[in-house]
Amino acid sequence: MAEKIIALLPMKGHSERVPNKNMRSFNGEPLYHHIVKTLLSISLIEKIIVNTDGQELKNDIENHFPEIQINNRPLEICGDLVPMNDIISYDLEKSGCTHYIQTHSTNPLVKASTIKRGIEKYFSILDKYDSLFSVTKLQTRLYWENAEPLNHNPKELLRTQDLPPVYEENSNFYIFSKESFKTVGSKRIGRKPFMFEVPAIEAVDIDEEYDFILAEALQKIIQ
Repeated sequence: MAEKIIALLPMKGHSERVPNKNMRSFNGEPLYHHIVKTLLSISLIEKIIVNTDGQELKNDIENHFPEIQINNRPLEICGDLVPMNDIISYDLEKSGCTHYIQTHSTNPLVKASTIKRGIEKYFSILDKYDSLFSVTKLQTRLYWENAEPLNHNPKELLRTQDLPPVYEENSNFYIFSKESFKTVGSKRIGRKPFMFEVPAIEAVDIDEEYDFILAEALQKIIQ
């Protein structure tokens, strides 16, 4: 594969629902170390860029991963309400690459082999799709807020494995080009994205304390 790709790993210096989660010990080392080591093991990724406003994170990166490029987050894109696409846009302006994969420290269970397959898939379908994002397949009975069924007929009661699948955007990773990002108005999901299915056990995303406990326990099992 001739094309190069850069990994974007944005991280805030603080977190609300799980305090200091990026630096919190996850099975013996800071949480963010897990995704960094995964990305570093993938030869298809040319460079990792971490965009952060956290001094503790910066110090730890410099001590443990000197090969990572740190982009100091400017004040205008700091804060809990700043859209992720604004942060990505800043990093793209600071980089001369064409293709990017963006992931999160909060997905510590996603495997290098899965990310590698996603990158290879992205480059193999660029003639038909402009971006790729990871999803989790759901085959369960879902309802709208008003109790209307979303994906099934309650009168039929099909087996859940026979229901038409729906897909959850799981935030494991997004792959896109600088061109597609700009074409759709600075968004990581393009006009014609490909949904890349990730095994559910790899797709745990740490938003709450419960997620942290679950992901830590699962990693001990699947290592």
